[in-house]
Amino acid sequence: MDAGLLIGRFVFGALMAAHGAQKLFGWFGGYGLAGTAPFLESLGFRPGRAFALAAALSEVGGGALVTLGLLGPVGPALMLSVMIVAAVTVHWQNGLFAMNNGIELPLLYGAAAAALCLTGPGRYSLDALFGLASVWSPGLGWSALALGVLGAVANLTVRSHASSAVTA
Repeated sequence: MDAGLLIGRFVFGALMAAHGAQKLFGWFGGYGLAGTAPFLESLGFRPGRAFALAAALSEVGGGALVTLGLLGPVGPALMLSVMIVAAVTVHWQNGLFAMNNGIELPLLYGAAAAALCLTGPGRYSLDALFGLASVWSPGLGWSALALGVLGAVANLTVRSHASSAVTA
């Protein structure tokens, strides 16, 4: 089981960190903050640069924490939060499958994040190495997921106010 968690953490965490690096640095064919900010503003997130930085840091930081198996549910909760916002604002209207820019990819990332949050990072993790694994109880995992969902709802709420303020 621990080897499976290591593989899952490494794949999902590293890919999420790379996804964030596209937004933050423009790596891997991304647009960097300069290109991501206007896109987020077009979705109603103002100021776009601040939201782009927050999303990018959540993805890079959350992905890195998951990859390393460090700080238990914190990384998965960050990943879940940004994936909920992406699913609702960018992908929802396109249906399920990624082929049509649907919610498939953020749904997979979010489900993996929730699963890793509730199972813990496993024996092959920095949490285990530093003796932190016993700190992360199921209750704390559920609490972290709830905070991730609340963070997403807060972002979406700010977005809707920003959108209506601009059109009013």
